[in-house]
Amino acid sequence: MNGQSAGHHEDRVRAAVNSDAAAKSALVASWQRSSKKLHRLDPGERKSPKRLTDAEFRKAKQNVEPLQMAAQSSLDRLYLAVGGVGCCVLLSDRDGVAMDRRGAASDDETFEDWGLWTGSIWSEESEGTNGIGTCLAERRALTIHRDQHFYARNTLLSCTTVPIYDHEGNLAGALDISSCRADLTEAFTNLISMAVADAARRIEAENFRRAFPRARVLLLPEANSGLGGLIAIDSDDLVVGATRSARIALGISQESLARSLAAMDVLSGAEGMEGSLDRAERAALQRALAHTSGNISAAAEALGISRATLHRKLKRFELRRAH
Repeated sequence: MNGQSAGHHEDRVRAAVNSDAAAKSALVASWQRSSKKLHRLDPGERKSPKRLTDAEFRKAKQNVEPLQMAAQSSLDRLYLAVGGVGCCVLLSDRDGVAMDRRGAASDDETFEDWGLWTGSIWSEESEGTNGIGTCLAERRALTIHRDQHFYARNTLLSCTTVPIYDHEGNLAGALDISSCRADLTEAFTNLISMAVADAARRIEAENFRRAFPRARVLLLPEANSGLGGLIAIDSDDLVVGATRSARIALGISQESLARSLAAMDVLSGAEGMEGSLDRAERAALQRALAHTSGNISAAAEALGISRATLHRKLKRFELRRAH
């Protein structure tokens, strides 16, 4: 960006910040947070994004390691989809620090110069309006395209970002696709949005399953709200975990989980769930018996329940072990 263009952008941001447009524009509201209401940043700032020291990065990485491990295959798949067209993929923690990335080696120098690199801080507090930081601040999927960025130095970037929630429904980080290409069309940006949203949901699901390795994980159907989600059920048919979308759909809180929730009570009012728990449990029993050739002890161990509990469940569902 040349000096004249940068100056024009700075003037545009300052004019919007001093207007009353924030009530109607989420973008201007973010610019206001960045400038005078919260972070006191200057849109003309020329410094590169801040980066953690090696020691700070190692410490931050420990806090997000389970999520990062759960994300690996999804990051790989997402990069395969967009890496060939000049995009890089970033996974940040909840503080906006880029913890993992995928990018073409030929683009590494460019992206590192832009700060699209591990250890860089992309919080709204640090970088003003940007994909990762504003996504985390507003807790919603969004695209910050070129001159929608707060800093003039970031106006060659286009960033599409989706928030990621952990197994307890807490904000854990963000998944971002960034590009410096000037020829990104609206249609291609829409495709990127769908790809990154799908990858974020896969990461959440994998992280959830890893958090409850001995539980049965049940997928809820999408209701009118569009929210589905996952719940984890233990061998006593108690709900021991739920994703954020499942908590919203079923009205589950962390406090209610601590009080022991019967799965049937939780699911009785869920749209489309009539009989789903019984069907899921029956199918799980049948799979365990099939995998163990009808061996009750082995099937009970695989399910994480006692032989007596398995016998009771087989009797309830009128199932017979294979001969």
